[in-house]
Parts: sequence; C-alpha cells; structure tokens
Amino acid sequence: MLVGGTVGAVIVAVIFAVILITPTTMKSEIILSDKPIPSAIGETSAYSKNLSLIEIFEKSEPGVVRVNVQRTDQANGTSGIGSGFVFDKKGHIITNSHVVKDVKKVVVTFLDGRSYNAEIIGFDEFTDIGVVKVNADLSLLQPLALGDSSNLKVGEPIAAIGNPFGLSGSMTSGIVSQLGRLLPSGAGYSIPDVIQTDAAINPGNSGGPLLNMRGEIVGINTAIQSTTGEFTGVGFAVPSQTIAKIVPSLIENGKYHHPWIGISGRDIDPDLAKVLNLNDAVGFLVITVVENSPAAKAGIHGSNETVQVEGVNYPIGGDIILSVDGKQVRKIDDILIHLQRAKSVGDEMNLEVLREGRTTNITIVLEERPNGN
Repeated sequence: MLVGGTVGAVIVAVIFAVILITPTTMKSEIILSDKPIPSAIGETSAYSKNLSLIEIFEKSEPGVVRVNVQRTDQANGTSGIGSGFVFDKKGHIITNSHVVKDVKKVVVTFLDGRSYNAEIIGFDEFTDIGVVKVNADLSLLQPLALGDSSNLKVGEPIAAIGNPFGLSGSMTSGIVSQLGRLLPSGAGYSIPDVIQTDAAINPGNSGGPLLNMRGEIVGINTAIQSTTGEFTGVGFAVPSQTIAKIVPSLIENGKYHHPWIGISGRDIDPDLAKVLNLNDAVGFLVITVVENSPAAKAGIHGSNETVQVEGVNYPIGGDIILSVDGKQVRKIDDILIHLQRAKSVGDEMNLEVLREGRTTNITIVLEERPNGN
C-alpha cells in the first residue's frame, strides 16, 4: 500500500454516486474509479441545538442544488446529474470532483427551479472535492453552515440531502456507521478519514451534504459500496474537516497541493509481527522507498530481503513506523489521516521508527504529492 496511494482490496466495488443520463434512457453507471474547523469558513452560523429531521430539511433545502453536466468524454452527448450545496454569498457551490471533471458545461438549479450556467473554479481528485461558481440572485445564495466532523461519533444520527436518480430535493436519514475509512479516489491515491453511513445514498447524490442533527454539514456524499450500482447500506462521505482545508485553496488557486512522504509497505498483522519478533501487531512496515522522495532524502529504509514461512513470503529489514509527530501508528490509516488533517507541503514531520531492534526518530520535510497513475 502506497502512503497516499491506492487502498488495494479494502473496498470491493466503490461506485461514485453520480447518475449518467443518455438522451433516450436514464440509468446509473458504475464508475470505478487535528486542525479545528475555522469558525469563519462559511458565512452562516451553526445552530445551537439539535433539530428534528423536518427542521433540518426546511433549513437546509434552500442551500442544496442540483448539478447537471454535459461531458466532453462522451461522443453520444451523455450528460450527468449530481448534487451540491451553497458555500458562500459569492456564488461558490461545493460538489464532487467526479461530478464536474471532464465536462464542457455545468448548470446549477436552485430550489425554486431557477438555473444558471456555472464556471468550474477548481477541483481536487485526491479528495473528490469540486468548486463551481454561479452569478445567481443573492436571494438564492443561502450558504449552509460547516460543522466539525472530528466531533462525530459512531451511532450518531445524520441526514443526507440530494438528487438521487434525478429526484430533486430528496432527504434520507441514518447513522454514522464508522469513521476514518480509506476510499479509492480513482486518481491513484486513497481518500483518508472518510465517513461511513447507512443513510441511503444513490446515483445523483454525489456532492450533496451530509448533515448532523444541528443542521451543520459534516461531509460531502461521495460514493457507495455496491455490486448493483444502487445503495446496499454502505455509503461514504468526505468529512467537513477536509472541506475546510481544501476548498479555500480551490477557490483561490484552482487546486490544492497535498503533502507526500513517498513510501509503500504494509500494516503489521499478527503473522508478520511473529516473523519480525514483535510483541504487538501494530505499526507500518516500509517495503519500498520512492527514489528522490522526502522519505528517501530523510534516510528511511525499505525492506531488503524476504523470508519464507510455511510457504508464505514475508518482507523484512525495512523500517517500522511506530508514530508520527508523537501519535501512535497502528496502521496506514493513521499516517494518512494525520497527513490530511494536520500537514501541508513544506511542513516537517517526525517519524518514530523501529530499525534493527532499536527505535530512532527521523524528521521528514514533506513535498508535494506527484500525480497518481
């Protein structure tokens, strides 16, 4: 597994929740592909108490939009439908990168039915966040408040609003099923820190808000796990912490520069821990160090040989990452989440590693992540 890279077989079939439409038919298509939230990131204030689902819908619906796109990669004129939400009074609309990437036209439709052509301001494939802008009537621009996704708990009730199968203004509810998931982005790297939910998400929901019971956005509905193309009880949303970090850069520069280490390896499981004579099955074993990467420049060691035990080859000899900036590393997720939440290009990051039976601390200067492939 590459740090900042693909997840392997963690998720069997991830389907981005955008609906593709041909001129004659409508069908869904499978497409494989610990800083606090700044208080001034949005232009609305958070609600101070829990609301009913009816209240959440009534307060949020005016800020949720339908996003229609016409794609440049389809010779037959295929179009698509996704969702989005109003970010500020300047007309910025947040949606998914996979909704607006490679399109030649974007149309945003508000609650009252008024539609506007939208300009693509920027998108980040590595977190599946996109920003478009409309010159709409100010009365239509009702920004939704960003909440702090780091406060979410498993079992907490949440709600999703969007346009599943093109059915505008639809709401579903459920709970937070799990936190800190890794999700393939389709761009060669994985999206860390993703929220898993059982609130129904279907094609057309992509880019719509996931809301807590105070009516605050805690995520962007992005994908589902399914073999049929329809919701089967497992949906995924990019957290609001990531929105708060990525979106300002997209608005200002059209892109976001992700920090990168440049290693690949595997989590320490019980069998590997036994081979390596470790007391606990925690940590991340470095197998490969990318040439001229920040890790290579800092002197991180990759595995230099393998041993065979009961017919299975195990890599040995590489550094085992035990912690980053004082935070324990149980598996690769911990490294990626720390990079996403707390680090930027040019920052230093301290790694505690186990090398040849001894612990040592190594400081890495993070550089910009190269494009995936």
